[in-house]
Amino acid sequence: MFGSTLWLTLATLTGLAAGFAREWLLVAAWGAGGRSDAFLVSLFLPEALRMALAAGLLSAAALPLYQQRAAHAQQDWLGAMIPRVLLCGLGVSVLLSLGAPFWVRLIGPGLVTDGYALAAGSLQWLAWSAPGFLLHALLCVPLQARSRFVLAGLGSLLFNLPPVVYLAVMRHAATPTGLASACLLGSLLMPAALLPSLVREGWRPWHISRAPGAGRELLQRIGPLLSSNLASQGLALLERMVASLLGEGAVTWVNLARKLINLPLIALMSLNQVLLGLMSGAEGQQRMDLLRKGLGSATLLTVPAVAGLIGAAGALVALLLPNQAVDGPLPGLLAWFAVPLMFGAWNALLARYAYAAGDTRLPLACELIGSLLNAVLLAVLPFFFGLIGIAMAAVCGAILTGVLLMRRQGLLSALPWREQWLLGAGVMLLAATVLHPLSNVWLQLGLSCAYGAALLVGLALWLRPWRSLNP
Repeated sequence: MFGSTLWLTLATLTGLAAGFAREWLLVAAWGAGGRSDAFLVSLFLPEALRMALAAGLLSAAALPLYQQRAAHAQQDWLGAMIPRVLLCGLGVSVLLSLGAPFWVRLIGPGLVTDGYALAAGSLQWLAWSAPGFLLHALLCVPLQARSRFVLAGLGSLLFNLPPVVYLAVMRHAATPTGLASACLLGSLLMPAALLPSLVREGWRPWHISRAPGAGRELLQRIGPLLSSNLASQGLALLERMVASLLGEGAVTWVNLARKLINLPLIALMSLNQVLLGLMSGAEGQQRMDLLRKGLGSATLLTVPAVAGLIGAAGALVALLLPNQAVDGPLPGLLAWFAVPLMFGAWNALLARYAYAAGDTRLPLACELIGSLLNAVLLAVLPFFFGLIGIAMAAVCGAILTGVLLMRRQGLLSALPWREQWLLGAGVMLLAATVLHPLSNVWLQLGLSCAYGAALLVGLALWLRPWRSLNP
């Protein structure tokens, strides 16, 4: 489990680095002006689809359906689903391409007239990347079922590589159409890279079966996951709406804090993908053992990171964003936004425990209740506590979601959540009271790193999630 998580994390980091290189080369070629803005607006919807699929939107629903079948039935299921997924992708492409002028005006209302035309033209090319994204997500399922996570995790790198090469070679001569074509090539490389491995395992692209009811079965599973994803996006939108009511610059502070907090989540996303594949192929006590090991790993990864982020928030702002005031709201907001990471990590694994059993509705119900509490508190707390009230609302929603996920699956007495959550709260409080107020940047950073490292070692010795639970 840990080897797969490590290699998948490295693959994800490589893809993330390629994505950063794409953005940097884009600005180097065109500058931070209207042409760059227009292209990024056109890329928003295709990129959102790719990221949702990378986070497991399709695989979380399809993997249990695939693994519950016998070997020959798995090939039949895959052969039946490929044309349906491709047809769905083509439908999305047509919708994005024909509606490109509307979509770019909706996403980028501040673009100039020429920017709208440029963005719409680019989106009409980028829209046709949807079939490649969906096919890649589907073809990852057989690999994940056989614990081959790294090849499946190279999708981001394969997508970003052609535009990076194009921008590096063409530089100032790069055009929006050429860059969009390079992105389209990257979307085709994503599924193409998986084909040789699948063919070696017996899959044949010309083998198309019927598998009656397979599409309907997948839609029933993926519907709740899609609803959950939309609820998360709605909360993010609501956060920014509330922030806009708190004064000029508030939305910028919230966006910056969110971007910094997303960095430690890479390893957790990898852990979620690995655990889903392992739990989908397990039953009963074995699946419970995997869940306990996964939750122990989540605590081991998040508590030191959260404590370090809280303690070193001011130093990180001073070093990474030197133009932002250290005595402004960002360090405190960053510290508060770090708190839900531990609870969110548990929630993701508890939801995947249900997904592995084929239940995608129970996690949706729990997440919607937690999101409702978050939304209600967003209407109250920020107006009493300022920007940190947004993070407080997120903490309360995450805790309620986690308790509901355990209660409705009968796990409250089976998991050590009280001990680990109380420990996490204690070390966060210590970091907030002792390290966070320090004014010396390097002293704060050094002590916070030492504190996080000591926690990592101590938690590893206590939790030991790598040990066998059933000797």
